[in-house]
Amino acid sequence: MQNAIDFQQLANAIGDAIIISDSQGSITFWNPAAERMFGFTQDEALGNSLDLIIPERLRGRHWDGYHKTMTTGETRYGNDVLRVPSVHKDGRSMSIAFTVALLHSPDNELTGIVAVIRDETSRFQEDRLLRKRLAELEASAGA
Repeated sequence: MQNAIDFQQLANAIGDAIIISDSQGSITFWNPAAERMFGFTQDEALGNSLDLIIPERLRGRHWDGYHKTMTTGETRYGNDVLRVPSVHKDGRSMSIAFTVALLHSPDNELTGIVAVIRDETSRFQEDRLLRKRLAELEASAGA
């Protein structure tokens, strides 16, 4: 016999941020990892827009896609890992990787989106430094 999984216990224990937003883009779930990652407490995040963590320059594109997904009931990302810039409460830039899934009511109405997010800022910075160093080495070898 399989035991039912306690979602709240799982979400509180997991190291990745779990954020759920409703059909309008208001945050309805914010786990402890999201708090650690982005700096906003659950009280600060719940009921607010996802704009909390979206860089201002990317908000228009984000909301166009979000509202299209809510209208069509389809996301073009499926199980793809998305890598995008984000912003911390203190204003610093972050690089995050995440997957999304659509949430439906019992009568199959699209009710929101869940994102499972990992902070990849340090990995992104390391990759950038390695690419820069490689370019420098290639340039010096060709000289």
